[in-house]
Amino acid sequence: MLSTHLRTHTCGELRSENIGETVTLCGWVQKTRKLGGATFIDLRDRFGITQLIFSNENENSDALGQEGFSREMVLKVKGTVIERESKNKNLATGDVEIKIESVEVLNKALTPPFTIEDETDGGDELRMKYRYLDLRRSVVRKNLELRHRIAIETRNYLDKLNFLEVETPVLIKSTPEGARDFVVPSRMNANQYYALPQSPQTFKQLLMVSGFDRYYQIVKCFRDEDLRADRQPEFTQIDCEMSFVEQEDILKTFESLIKHLFKTVKGIEIPDLPRMLYTDAMKHYGNDKPDTRFEMKLVDFNLTVKGKNFKVFDDAELVIGICAKGASEYTRKQLDELTEWVKRPQIGATGLVYARVNNDGSIKSSVDKFYNEEELKKWCKVCNAQAGDLILLLAGAEEKTRKGASELRLEMGSRLGLRDKNIFSCLWVVDFPLLEWNDGDPNLLASLAGRWHAKHHPFTSPKPEDIE
Repeated sequence: MLSTHLRTHTCGELRSENIGETVTLCGWVQKTRKLGGATFIDLRDRFGITQLIFSNENENSDALGQEGFSREMVLKVKGTVIERESKNKNLATGDVEIKIESVEVLNKALTPPFTIEDETDGGDELRMKYRYLDLRRSVVRKNLELRHRIAIETRNYLDKLNFLEVETPVLIKSTPEGARDFVVPSRMNANQYYALPQSPQTFKQLLMVSGFDRYYQIVKCFRDEDLRADRQPEFTQIDCEMSFVEQEDILKTFESLIKHLFKTVKGIEIPDLPRMLYTDAMKHYGNDKPDTRFEMKLVDFNLTVKGKNFKVFDDAELVIGICAKGASEYTRKQLDELTEWVKRPQIGATGLVYARVNNDGSIKSSVDKFYNEEELKKWCKVCNAQAGDLILLLAGAEEKTRKGASELRLEMGSRLGLRDKNIFSCLWVVDFPLLEWNDGDPNLLASLAGRWHAKHHPFTSPKPEDIE
């Protein structure tokens, strides 16, 4: 019970066992309904919703009769808990309601610019303008509650493993980590700047050197990068460091944390996490964070499609495709729209080739001029396409095409309803490469070659062929 001087209960805690009690609630008017000689009010706070009955014969009815109870008006009500005639199974408080004896308007309210409901009619821009109203929606509140629970459970779990939470500085010197820093001018030192941390990397290494052994922090990080669907300029991460351990110790420690968080916060039992090599992730899924909730792996078509005088494929470094199960009924309009989707600057493909495997076993493609049915059957064999499936192919430079195919795979997964947000498929991607090849920076290559020579032949100067 959350009792204060203004209220005896919250709007989410009354149950059948409270019937007959006199209670006082405070909250916002979610909605009102007038039926006969009574007004029904849904009163909301962060804990839930309770239905109230306000009789037109109530002694306060004259005072409120002129304006009534408008949405988002803040009320303090006193009344008796009674059994609800028509129970609402969708509400935790759906077995009871409050018969109002007295009501006090704590704050009047204008009509909100959008409905304060899960499925609101406010767009992103409008909701951000009135963020204090958007935060009243239960779907947003639940996200904040989830974040709160995760933080508490993380701290409790890591504390039991002898991790020490250390708050590291936010105003630091620049330590580039692959992204641009946010910089803050120094008032005390003209023309000098602090940088906001991309991560606490330097500080946690200092802690390990100092003998602190196990550190963690739920920390805000900053990266001055362009917005992406999965990245923001500022974000929070669970940052950890351990001493005197090997890779297996790290994987087991944080796999246990992940399983603990799913179980205690979401009530979901997660099995042991499978492991996937980075090379396999890139080969089969085109990215290092593969969505394994559905199949539709990327398939290399180079050996199957080249040499048939189709210049797009013959000149391509990589021809890669996916098999979308059950999607052969896609219309020409849908395929044209999908082609335009892969041509967007974010994907950068020059086009999309498709082949339908019809229910009668025949195959219809967008390149029938170059490939007969026997050759198209080889396409089916390569990607295990069956009747009713749709084969989609991209071609071009290897890195760009593989990335585009990865995005196409995810898009088709979404369109076919295969990316269920209530299904979790966790895994470790291991053995990431230390370096990636950079074709466009000869100075970087020369520098790396020079460093290699200095390490292995410290007393001689590098020869030009060493750098080349």
